[in-house]
Amino acid sequence: MLNFRKVAVAALAVGALAVAPTMLPAGAAQAQGAASPRLGSAQTLPSPELASRGTAQLCAGIARGRCMAELVTVAPGSTKALTTSAPAGYGPADFAAAYKLPAATVGPANTIAILDEGAFPTLEANLNAYRSQYGLSACTTANGCFKQVDEYGGAPLAPGATADEKNFDEQVGGETTLDVDMASAACPTCHILEITVNRDMTTSQDQAAEDFGVAMDTAASLGASAASVSYQFAPDATLDLGQAARDFYHPGMAITASSGDGGYEGTPAGWPQNLPTVTSVSGTALYRTPGAGHNGYTEAAWDGSGSGCAAELPPALGQPSSVSANCGGHRAASDVAADADPTTGAAVYDDYTPFSGLKQTWLTVGGTSESSPFIAGLYARGGHVANVEGPNTLYAAPSSAFNDVTIGQNAPANSGCTVLCASGRGWDGPTGLGTPNGLSGF
Repeated sequence: MLNFRKVAVAALAVGALAVAPTMLPAGAAQAQGAASPRLGSAQTLPSPELASRGTAQLCAGIARGRCMAELVTVAPGSTKALTTSAPAGYGPADFAAAYKLPAATVGPANTIAILDEGAFPTLEANLNAYRSQYGLSACTTANGCFKQVDEYGGAPLAPGATADEKNFDEQVGGETTLDVDMASAACPTCHILEITVNRDMTTSQDQAAEDFGVAMDTAASLGASAASVSYQFAPDATLDLGQAARDFYHPGMAITASSGDGGYEGTPAGWPQNLPTVTSVSGTALYRTPGAGHNGYTEAAWDGSGSGCAAELPPALGQPSSVSANCGGHRAASDVAADADPTTGAAVYDDYTPFSGLKQTWLTVGGTSESSPFIAGLYARGGHVANVEGPNTLYAAPSSAFNDVTIGQNAPANSGCTVLCASGRGWDGPTGLGTPNGLSGF
């Protein structure tokens, strides 16, 4: 069991020591690298509709934390969402084929908790429009599959009343529906617990992050097998070592978090994915490549995939010294990956537009907000979470449990990247241990 007092003492003791990863120049630490390389002439996107489009951050600049979702837009440089009458991104069958998952009807009824800010009163209907499109069974309040609560376990957050609140809810709504759709794709038989966290429009960063801690405790108390957070905050001592960190420690419940969408972060890495008790989930570009790769799909590290070092924290639980050595013996991110490049992203159903009133249905969304709930769903579907503490069971799994991603990087090509920002054989920062190869790692 993790002793947080020892973690705090250890962090203070090593605070003055130098961390020894190969770091990029200060100006390059947040820079996103060149586009991930294509893997061959036979490689294709999920749909021709996605060619020559742009991407934009969802919920940028409206909150203390940032959701890790990237939206496909109508054109490069545009922030207008590409909306389609039918799905253009990948759906559950694509992910099942790429990651060698069982049939949609095979799996337990374990619960996946999804933690998101803001209100989304029509989320249940949106979720079931998605599930119906792909032939998944209904997941409703009536049949006991879907539940929506606030961060304390009470009635869900009320819809925004002011223009600012409505804009907030609309922006983060794309994040929320991405999360529940990806959880459904990973585990079609699982129950969905959506926890609506308070809007962080005026609160301090630490208070906003601590609201997620309260919600995480609620997820555990309501029996979730896995929980996902697709938001990121700037780390500080309060978040890394205080009550919020303790709230993210629930042995027997897998906790995943997005590794980030800004590429190689250097030091420090964002919170809460930097915590030793959390599985840091990064991203790839997933291409259809008939006759090649794994079941006709090939992958490269997505250039936006977050990676880096938590110089103030010990290694993740179960993380071997051969990995943490890349960060001077501290927590190295990431741990595992799945599709996250928005141009090879997921089809998402979202018609909730309380601020703009725009008519939309199908969007294509990526970012490590796509991969985190997907991995949480695999933990829940695998059904072996009793021994989970952080990413410990991933590191204990055989290498055959993962597809080793060996191409691509998440920093500029001339930056002198090492394993922290360039994919290669075995563990690397941009993709961790790799992507799922069935459920044996979960």
